[in-house]
Amino acid sequence: MKTLSFPATLALIDDRSAALRSAAVAAGLDARVPGCPDWSVADLVAHLGRVQLFWAADVAAGPASDPPRDEVIGDTQPQGDLMTWSAEATSRLVVALTEAGPDRMCWTWWEETAVAPNTAAAVARHQVQEAGVHAFDAQQASGRAEPLPPAVAADGVSEYLTVELPTNGPWPYEPGTVVLDTGAGGSWLIDLGPEGVHVLEGGTHGHVKRTATVTADPSDMVLAFYRRDIGHPLQIEGDADLVPELLAWPNLD
Repeated sequence: MKTLSFPATLALIDDRSAALRSAAVAAGLDARVPGCPDWSVADLVAHLGRVQLFWAADVAAGPASDPPRDEVIGDTQPQGDLMTWSAEATSRLVVALTEAGPDRMCWTWWEETAVAPNTAAAVARHQVQEAGVHAFDAQQASGRAEPLPPAVAADGVSEYLTVELPTNGPWPYEPGTVVLDTGAGGSWLIDLGPEGVHVLEGGTHGHVKRTATVTADPSDMVLAFYRRDIGHPLQIEGDADLVPELLAWPNLD
């Protein structure tokens, strides 16, 4: 599957961050966030702003083996009107990414691979998911949750499988193979074993002996990865325990 272009990721970061703020106003800052039960909506808005300020500083710093120091990042506590501060944080991230360009190297928490490089483009791609999932959180808090936009959801499945999932080390349970089928959104084979996770994208995987198959649209798949309540169970065939183990395994902190 072709990933989003760099300009498209920047536009989606801006769009999903604005969607979060709009939903936050509708929900009220004191409302609780179902996807993050310990947080109020104000906490959610502040979290995304702090994340965006961190990555703005990180990308601006350029190639590095460590994350930027606190004095480089600057003050990440909300100041003044929360929504204005949040919009400024989003703008700083988008400006930093724009000035860096897609190929600038920078520190990331994931190890560099061909599909997950340590570049500004990879940071931008992940920040689309950060803003997208948290916009859903704010919408859910307002009682009007919407599916992730198609472009966010379609790229989000591949981004999660190639960036988030492989960072968790050896698979701690019985080995297995899971096919994820999102229809026109694509399909993936996940091989889980003691040496870690191997992901194969595309194809029918008909020749592979699968332990379980999950069928869902891309938005539901991404939201399930991030343990959000989509209001209905995923369609799972095969091993009834393997998929819940897979969804609960990654450390998402």
